[in-house]
Amino acid sequence: MTDYGEEQRNELEAIESIYPDSFTVLSEDPASFTITVTSDAGENDETVETTLKFTYVEKYPDETPLYEIFSQENLEDSDAEDILTLLKQQAEENLGMVMIFTLVTAVQEKLNEIVDQIKNRREEEKRRKEKEAEEAEKVLKAFQGTVVTIENFLSWKAKFEQEMVELRRKRQKEEEQSGKTKLTGKQLFERDHNLDTSDIQFLEDAANSVEVDESLFQDMDDLDLDEDDPDFDPVGLGSDED
Repeated sequence: MTDYGEEQRNELEAIESIYPDSFTVLSEDPASFTITVTSDAGENDETVETTLKFTYVEKYPDETPLYEIFSQENLEDSDAEDILTLLKQQAEENLGMVMIFTLVTAVQEKLNEIVDQIKNRREEEKRRKEKEAEEAEKVLKAFQGTVVTIENFLSWKAKFEQEMVELRRKRQKEEEQSGKTKLTGKQLFERDHNLDTSDIQFLEDAANSVEVDESLFQDMDDLDLDEDDPDFDPVGLGSDED
């Protein structure tokens, strides 16, 4: 026959030696006590903490002890609910054996997980805020435009001029290939220096090509011309007077 009282007293002595600074007896009959459990320090030396209250029932450890969260620090309500669920699971799995140390150890590990989760939540929140700030900056730039400085203006100007030169070259090449290039007089003379003598050559060729009928002037001596006549105009240069 199991001596439940003896097993409970032996466990209490062991628990008090394991947790001397966090173990507190609340009552002796029924035996009730608290154990404060603190997580390891987080990234910013932050911790989470809970104080668990246990009460032995008559047939413990063949029956699960009563348990509750006596107090808590830096824990969300959802985290406290998770701890209670964990205690229930561990108690059912360890029926028939003294289990307070096992329950406290499981809660200790859970608190360490919660500290890591707090770190992850803070990092996610930081990334979310950074992303929102970037999006807000993009919207602001869309309305305000880029602030003009001497450096970025000169850079833009050089790039713009280079693009214009390339565009003119491209257009000129396309026009030459299509046979539709229209050159100015200056461009014509610059490309063909023979053009500056072309007009003179044209006049010389024209003069050499004119044929004169000399028979028209053979009877000039037979003409009765009065050179003393004031109206005499041998080449017809005179003008009619009204």
